[in-house]
Amino acid sequence: MSTNPPDLRPDLARARISDAPRKGQPTIGMVSLGCPKALVDSERILTRLRAEGYGISPDYAGADAVIVNTCGFLDSAKAESLEAIGEALAENGRVVVTGCLGAEPEYITGAHPKVLAVTGPHQYEQVLDAVHLAVPPSPDPFVDLLPGSGVKLTPRHYSYLKISEGCNHKCKFCIIPDMRGRLASRPAHAVLREAEKLVENGVRELLVISQDTSAYGVDIKHAEDHGHRAHITDLANDLGSLGAWVRLHYVYPYPHVRQLIPMMAEGKVLPYLDIPFQHAHPDTLRRMARPAAAARTLDEIAAWRATCPDITLRSTFIVGYPGETEDEFQTLLDWMDEAQLDRVGCFQYENVDGARSNALPDHVPEEVKQDRWDRFMAKAQAISEHKLAAKVGSVQEVIVDEIDEDGIATCRTKADAPEIDGNLFVDQGTGGLSVGDIVRVEVDEAGEYDLWGRVAQ
Repeated sequence: MSTNPPDLRPDLARARISDAPRKGQPTIGMVSLGCPKALVDSERILTRLRAEGYGISPDYAGADAVIVNTCGFLDSAKAESLEAIGEALAENGRVVVTGCLGAEPEYITGAHPKVLAVTGPHQYEQVLDAVHLAVPPSPDPFVDLLPGSGVKLTPRHYSYLKISEGCNHKCKFCIIPDMRGRLASRPAHAVLREAEKLVENGVRELLVISQDTSAYGVDIKHAEDHGHRAHITDLANDLGSLGAWVRLHYVYPYPHVRQLIPMMAEGKVLPYLDIPFQHAHPDTLRRMARPAAAARTLDEIAAWRATCPDITLRSTFIVGYPGETEDEFQTLLDWMDEAQLDRVGCFQYENVDGARSNALPDHVPEEVKQDRWDRFMAKAQAISEHKLAAKVGSVQEVIVDEIDEDGIATCRTKADAPEIDGNLFVDQGTGGLSVGDIVRVEVDEAGEYDLWGRVAQ
């Protein structure tokens, strides 16, 4: 979940505010780059602005100013952010910059000195101050009504639920703690209240996100407030009582994660874990400054599957990390054969300004990185194809994401997160379906990443 695809870019998407701007209403555009955590920040900023009487413009031309929420995780992401800022300046001219790259204001102003202001990640008040200065608010309390769920940049039926900021890990390839700080968990009752409001307003699926979901509450000593304890197992249990699908992302495989698996077997939360393993060879993991326990991880995976046979495991990996030998890479491929993960993403290692991994010796040549990426993805694709083929003939509960003009419904099973996993397509008998419906579908065809089927009778 690295970069929002075009239809999740708020400048290209349709925010859930249906009223046309009133006469004289100041309007703000938004470009949101990076991960879903940044998307949540964009939603919060727009919700605050909307509550102050600003309209939301879906394009540059209709906006009095544009906010660009940047990503700074990789050098390629920084380049994309600078490009987006330049585009906004060219198309609109009045640009406020925020987000992770905002932690390096000189980097931004060096390339684009005409930006109105630069603020860092989750600095909501500073963003609002910058917008107020550029485009003074002009609220009309009789007209400017805000939906109870705030401004959403995702479809109405699913929503990201951010439970914490920052991270306490010190992975050598990552600068997120430098940009977003140490772990800062939200109070459990506040998370639950937000989730309740989302479900009341039609959300059918809650996607729980943070930088380290397993560590939720550690920084506040798992405090209990208003009858809710800030611990991921308690939170999952509470969220599971709301009647929506609950999907957990960015879950480090700490021992207490095994307490979540019975909830998945019982249907309280979706049988889906998104776990950033990154590699399998202990020496590579040590150079990454990550826990080097790949063998024990295989034991954990076996235990999870014994408790919940239907569990879907998703992960991301890095190939071509400095010092990675062919033997280390082969260990990763062998580990994949044993782990048989359901959903897999892979990145070629890339230097990031400020990351400690830059100083490691024995950087891998680009052509070797590409070769290893190709071999890794071929392995992952074969595993995915085999696992999906086994689902032909089964009946899957799916959520409907889209129905096109030809009546083809794009759906997701419980094993599929939006935008990053596969889809299940239904091309017949969709007349009675609506976006957001949860229905049963019989699978009759499988591909490398996607399924096809028909509505079960």
